[in-house]
Amino acid sequence: MGRLFGTDGARGIANEQLTPELAMNIGRAAAMVLINDEVKNPTILIGKDTRLSGDMLEGALIAGLCSVGANVKLLGVVPTPAVAYLITKYKADAGIMISASHNPFEFNGIKIFSYEGYKLPDDLEEQIEAIVLDNIEPYKAAKENEIGSVEVFDNAAEDYIEHIVSAIDTDLTGMEIALDCSNGSSSRTAQKLFEKLGAKCHMLFDNPDGININKDCGSTHLETLKRYVLDNKLDAGLAFDGDADRCLAVDDKGQLVDGDYIIAILAADMKSRGVLKKDTVVGTVMTNMGFNKFCKENGIHFVSTKVGDRYVLESMLQEGYNIGGEQSGHVILLDYCTTGDGQLTGATLLSLINRRNAKLSSIATLMERYPQVLVNVKVSNEGKLDFYVDKEIKSEINRVSDILGDTGRILVRVSGTEPLVRVMLEGENLEQISNLANETASLIRERLS
Repeated sequence: MGRLFGTDGARGIANEQLTPELAMNIGRAAAMVLINDEVKNPTILIGKDTRLSGDMLEGALIAGLCSVGANVKLLGVVPTPAVAYLITKYKADAGIMISASHNPFEFNGIKIFSYEGYKLPDDLEEQIEAIVLDNIEPYKAAKENEIGSVEVFDNAAEDYIEHIVSAIDTDLTGMEIALDCSNGSSSRTAQKLFEKLGAKCHMLFDNPDGININKDCGSTHLETLKRYVLDNKLDAGLAFDGDADRCLAVDDKGQLVDGDYIIAILAADMKSRGVLKKDTVVGTVMTNMGFNKFCKENGIHFVSTKVGDRYVLESMLQEGYNIGGEQSGHVILLDYCTTGDGQLTGATLLSLINRRNAKLSSIATLMERYPQVLVNVKVSNEGKLDFYVDKEIKSEINRVSDILGDTGRILVRVSGTEPLVRVMLEGENLEQISNLANETASLIRERLS
């Protein structure tokens, strides 16, 4: 994890940690890194979610990019995967998404994508960090006749929607669903997309006001969606996060279908149709133990990476796999996209259900989830660093691991996007792992807050 860029871009409280000055300098440095003998005036796309601070940071990025000689194409409010896709469609040199994903509105972030639509490689992020943080070279100023220009693309969302529709093999005619847009980016695309696919849509949390993004809604707060699906006897519900690169589902019985279940369902279907490359799925160390069991029972090889969809994607690209993701709902379908795409994931899942004329609740029984407890402990920035050397915390983790033995596991990690340490326990006995998780979290809170 870099000094400026975490596992999913540069993040912080807008106007406090992620200031306009910092955003402008990131823009300057990004353009400087992209400029070479072949690309004198790079074209860079900018998209954003619905946060109040999005306009402010967009303006700062524009100033930084144009001052170095880059041309900017504004996409407006779009999902993160739309930026990744449109880079290649519009033949741009890079793309930037202004979003803090599932975080509260006061946070914001800057994600940069390469000309191929993939998240910027570590070495280029490190070059940007060195320019911004270490001042290894002065910011370049474009000559008067080489200052960059700005163009607004009004059809960006529609072009993205057409791309998703083209990737779905069976439409959703006859399905009645609920869509929780988290008051985020999917508020601009989801209804049009899913109605175009033939579904009857009930819209929830699709009225962003700049500060209600992710507030008691979306992929991190599913209570309302679960009740709504049950009360209205719908076929399913989909919940996206603020920038719509995640998707979690609710089945016809109001039960959660998380990322592990979604990946299992899609992978099993892909294997049955002979399109699961190398019969392999990529997940992370947070993937439920029940998923491992599902893979063994279905002749599927499971590859585990560090937490973060960038690491999942890295493994997929290196080895030629075509599906991977995280329990949180980041699912990468590499045949159709270069990053996690919540709406593509949701549409693909519902298309599969319609093609089989089945209920999501019955299809989801192909995997049995082990009980899992996750406790997020808020810590100081210094605490995030101290975690790696704190002997008492290491001793506690070893104690819990010994208690669980072969019946479970403990995973404690520092968040790459928030001031948190995440404590995850998995095992056969829910009461036992809940108690152990809270004991470990209490010690971490005492030591690192």
